[in-house]
Amino acid sequence: MDFLYQQHWDQHRETIRERLRQFREVPQEEYLFELLYCLLTPQSKAANAEQVIARLRSEGFPEQTVDPVPLLRDPAHYIRFHNQKGRRILLVWEKWDEVFEVIASKRPSFDKREWLVENVNGLGWKEASHFLRNIGHLDVAIIDRHILKHLLRSGAIDQIPKTISKKTYIELEQKFVKLASSQGLELQELDLLFWSLEEGSVRK
Repeated sequence: MDFLYQQHWDQHRETIRERLRQFREVPQEEYLFELLYCLLTPQSKAANAEQVIARLRSEGFPEQTVDPVPLLRDPAHYIRFHNQKGRRILLVWEKWDEVFEVIASKRPSFDKREWLVENVNGLGWKEASHFLRNIGHLDVAIIDRHILKHLLRSGAIDQIPKTISKKTYIELEQKFVKLASSQGLELQELDLLFWSLEEGSVRK
């Protein structure tokens, strides 16, 4: 393993493994909020998304009717594209029974991900993978610019693609799996190792 990665892994190994254990133990009643979190994070700060989710909980959502837009545009935890994302939150809740049935089923993670991309407004391959990882499906990769940078640095890819289609995403995921295996790590161990190098912490 590259010296920088090895040093960081030695320092954060236990924290990373504890975070992965937490993902595996997320209760089903939290699935909705994990999905909403992953809808909010694109192009917005993860910390802001976490604060918005906390506000939704405090206002009684989903049992209580809540307009999410004012929460999303609050400067204290601003979420970009708040009108669009506010609509997406409500759309998810409207079809939550159907969504939950799929994600709580015994389908393979890859089948669940494809269904989510096709049926949940606002979820692309990265966001659907992020959500599934956060509820314990540790066999899917979250391919984002941070991960791509490290795949390039590690020699797993020759260049960073300008656009990522379904085919490209799956090819990158396979290369990521191969790289993790070559380093003696699980896929999500390497994912969180890369993320913590970028963020300075082991976030979800």
